[in-house]
Amino acid sequence: MSVSFQPQVDTHVHSIASGHAYSTIEEIARAAQAKGLRGVAITDHGPGLPGGPHFYHFMALRFVPRFIGTVRVLRGVEANILNDGHLDLEDHVLERLDIVLAGFHEDCAYDGTSCADHTRTLLRAMEHPHVDIISHPGNPQFPIDYAAVVEQAVRTGTALEINSSSFTISRRNSAPNCLEIARLAARLGAPVAIGSDAHISMGVGKFREALRALEQCGVAVEQVVNRTLESTVAFLQRNGRVVPLTEED
Repeated sequence: MSVSFQPQVDTHVHSIASGHAYSTIEEIARAAQAKGLRGVAITDHGPGLPGGPHFYHFMALRFVPRFIGTVRVLRGVEANILNDGHLDLEDHVLERLDIVLAGFHEDCAYDGTSCADHTRTLLRAMEHPHVDIISHPGNPQFPIDYAAVVEQAVRTGTALEINSSSFTISRRNSAPNCLEIARLAARLGAPVAIGSDAHISMGVGKFREALRALEQCGVAVEQVVNRTLESTVAFLQRNGRVVPLTEED
């Protein structure tokens, strides 16, 4: 992989609805277009995170147009993983969305305390048919058995995120874990997603650190599910979800 490679879709972006982010959906889409992206996923936190939106916010995402300017807007969520691998949105809400990320976050009613707890819970969440991507699995606050998780990604087709913010301003000391995940993904051929985890529009499409990690670890471009808009949509449709690619679909 060359660092000159740029994914066409940012699969992890937060709007003001998350409660601790600072741009509207339209501002995010316009920023994505200015950077040459073809798609952006609006993945606000699930309602289990303090300050997060009510579940009806996700029901009402139908009001967001599929395209803003030239950018395909994917209606999604970064759901919180709870005990036993459950998520903080019900299936009848998740099935309405284009994309579902799931990850561990503090203060979200998850009671696990050990690496074994976190691993068991994450493996269970990855079996959920609506979960597309595991967000920032390298978070050192929730240590996991990386080999077991990457093997599960191969089995379930769930993508593991290499989160650019984890190398810079979020989740301190994540970098070694992210590199280990990338090395294992390269070896086993697991699907990978690259996300900015932007909380303001100017952060959309900032992939440099994640791309360097994938290059360093030998991850193939073909493993990156969001390398093109077409590959992103094909990935999201793998379990029968309908994600229109154009206005006419």
